[in-house]
Amino acid sequence: MKLHYKVFDLHLHDTFKIAHDQRDIQQTLIVGLEHDGRMGFGEATASKYYQRSLGSIIEILEKNRVYIEKSSFESLEVFIEDVSSFFQGNNFAMCALDVAAHDLFGKLNGIPIYQYWGLDYSNIPLTNYTIGIDDLEIMAKKIKTFPWPVYKIKLGTDDDLRVVQSLRKITDAVFRVDANCAWTLTQTIEYARSFKNLGVEFIEQPLAAGDWEGMTEVYKHSTLPIMADESCIEVTDVVRCKDHFHGVNIKLMKCGGLFVARKMITQAKSLGLKVMVGCMTESSVGISAISQLLPLLDYVDMDGPLLIRNDIASGPRYHKGEVILSDENGTGVSMHASWM
Repeated sequence: MKLHYKVFDLHLHDTFKIAHDQRDIQQTLIVGLEHDGRMGFGEATASKYYQRSLGSIIEILEKNRVYIEKSSFESLEVFIEDVSSFFQGNNFAMCALDVAAHDLFGKLNGIPIYQYWGLDYSNIPLTNYTIGIDDLEIMAKKIKTFPWPVYKIKLGTDDDLRVVQSLRKITDAVFRVDANCAWTLTQTIEYARSFKNLGVEFIEQPLAAGDWEGMTEVYKHSTLPIMADESCIEVTDVVRCKDHFHGVNIKLMKCGGLFVARKMITQAKSLGLKVMVGCMTESSVGISAISQLLPLLDYVDMDGPLLIRNDIASGPRYHKGEVILSDENGTGVSMHASWM
């Protein structure tokens, strides 16, 4: 086994702004695992909110390089369980390694990962397209020039109701709104009443991640379903979300990769929670991994490659919200150019 990695700058089509961040470039780290002449690829992006720099990811990968490269790869699950103990506290690094391992395993065995898991691809959700916070005219222009059946509207402005009302005038598409922790309890309940009549499907993470008391009241009184994002990071958070949220948005980098994500999905479903998987503006490397989970999901946000100008890989394709799976084995990813 050989460990490789390389940093890339993903240039966004437009400044991407949410309630607690904005960026024009998304830094990302691509991890490669090489074994028996094949290479599997994984990804982790930098994140200000989760205080995760690419330097910290590289540091822990280098610290454990010898162990990773000496580990047996006869079993995908045993490999991941063995190395995960060395990555406690850095789920982003573990995600990149986990996804690379899944991709490598599938390529070595000539099978897509979703088939290895025994999943049926006949019924999968549409992916939304995200409209970041911007001047209202620019947000409207994006919708007009990029017609899509489902939009995620980022909110957290001084006039969120007017934003949704204005955008509703130009499209009949389904809206999902994401406040990224920006609202108060009162705002959330009031917005839910108004948004229900404006074709909003659900509200994502309205309150601060640690405001469980506030979410108890939102859960009781909201007229729209509420999805957890920043409040649901790891497996232990799923059970806590019950009776506070109606569903959870699982992200591979938050939780540490596909192995843990599948555990979280199973637990969420057992608790009656809806399940969404979201992205963190990554390239087709990370998005390809998400695509393998589609048959397990109620909702998905995997529009990363649509938001960047210089995707470094090929993976699933899109047609008006429909995800068309790659023909590649593993996670379905294929790197564009020599990356080493």
